[in-house]
Amino acid sequence: MKSLISMRDLDKKHILALIEKAGKIEKKEIWPDMKGRVMASLFFEPSTRTQLSFDSAMKRLGGEVILMSGTKGTSVEKGETLSDTVKVVNQYSDIIVVRHPNEGAARYISEQVDVPVVNAGDGSNQHPTQSMLDLYSISKTQGTLNNLTIALVGDLKYGRTVH
Repeated sequence: MKSLISMRDLDKKHILALIEKAGKIEKKEIWPDMKGRVMASLFFEPSTRTQLSFDSAMKRLGGEVILMSGTKGTSVEKGETLSDTVKVVNQYSDIIVVRHPNEGAARYISEQVDVPVVNAGDGSNQHPTQSMLDLYSISKTQGTLNNLTIALVGDLKYGRTVH
């Protein structure tokens, strides 16, 4: 798996492996070394928790972050296409984390670049990292993901995590 665009990109085996790895990182049994790596944080729409969690995680792991928060003052504002923007960013980074207001934008971006892309929310479509965090939290508190009854409450039609 190169990029994480949708939960549909992961099978049960990958989900469980990621949950196990997250637990080891939390317990400091393993510590990924991101020294010398650059994450491009492209947030085309406002975000607080998601943007800060990605940026702080990369920095805590020793990596660097380049940030585009909104489009004000960028070439996007002057009419540069999304494709051209991300192809340029691709040259500066080892991974791109993107939040975009349009459904499907993250997948489109992943098709334009050579580096992995992580979808941090695209319209009302997907937010797989939030879904993974929710699954990790459930697994951690319940000790399993099997045979559970889970209620989803809130904006189910437009909520990215639900999708």
